[in-house]
Amino acid sequence: MKVSIIGGAGMVGSCTAFALQTGKVVREITLIDANPEGAEGQALDLLHGATLMADQKISSGGYEHIPTSDLICITAGLRRKPDESRLDLINRNTDLFVGILNEIAKVGVKPDAVVVVVSNPVDILTYVAAQRLKLPKSQVIGLGTVLDTIRFRSLLADKLGAPPTQVSALILGEHGDSMVPVWSSATIGGLPLEKFPGWQPRLAEELFTRTKGSGAEVIKKKGGAGFAVGLAIQEVIEAVALDRRRVLPVSSVQNGCYGIRDVAISVPTTVGRKGVLATHEIELWPKEEQGLKRSAQVLKETQDKVLARIAGK
Repeated sequence: MKVSIIGGAGMVGSCTAFALQTGKVVREITLIDANPEGAEGQALDLLHGATLMADQKISSGGYEHIPTSDLICITAGLRRKPDESRLDLINRNTDLFVGILNEIAKVGVKPDAVVVVVSNPVDILTYVAAQRLKLPKSQVIGLGTVLDTIRFRSLLADKLGAPPTQVSALILGEHGDSMVPVWSSATIGGLPLEKFPGWQPRLAEELFTRTKGSGAEVIKKKGGAGFAVGLAIQEVIEAVALDRRRVLPVSSVQNGCYGIRDVAISVPTTVGRKGVLATHEIELWPKEEQGLKRSAQVLKETQDKVLARIAGK
């Protein structure tokens, strides 16, 4: 599989490329960026380590790579400020993102290509991409709450002294302020949280607050997220590349899951070679399902404003 990363010179794009290189699954990685020299430098740095990894082709270039790409990952975007919500980014990032989509449309994409949107606000931009690209909507995926979910699991593990790989927990909804923690199905090593040593109900709010603020915390302390988001993107891309049919909380345009329609939002989703293969309504507590529907409404209101703004330009 050939993967082209638009925004490949940036922190998120380059960390994604490195994760894909160490994953040794994709055949070819191409970095595309408005800063071509930066993309060339990142590709060269990766190339220097190739003999210790896998027989992959690593390069940089422009949109001429898009028509031969099996997967297009868009990470380009303006960085979020420490006290800025992801939705506040929208007026600063939408024009940039639409410009990228226009460039993709000019050169064309393979009919079976999958597009993975990472740029924030990811849910809104995933919807915009699904509307503007000449692909089935199922082939346009947003990273959604995959990153929030792995942050959630890792913070749970750290707080309780549990092995991180044995933690199962989900964040659904918006990748932003209205995200929904799914405590009802959270387990550690198969044990419900209330059965795990050291768990106390008072920890729930503390851990979720830390999870929701993790992006801003990392931005404040090191300038921006890189490693974890790169691994989260790798998880999605390799699910596509290997047709793993993994259930992941990615964002896609909904058509009735939990009664949600015509908005891109994260629900449990089977991801494979053709992108979104199915969405699933796992059993939620009533307050969790209500929170998910509220999150969809928040996104829909913003989405409508964005679409009106784009249409008026």
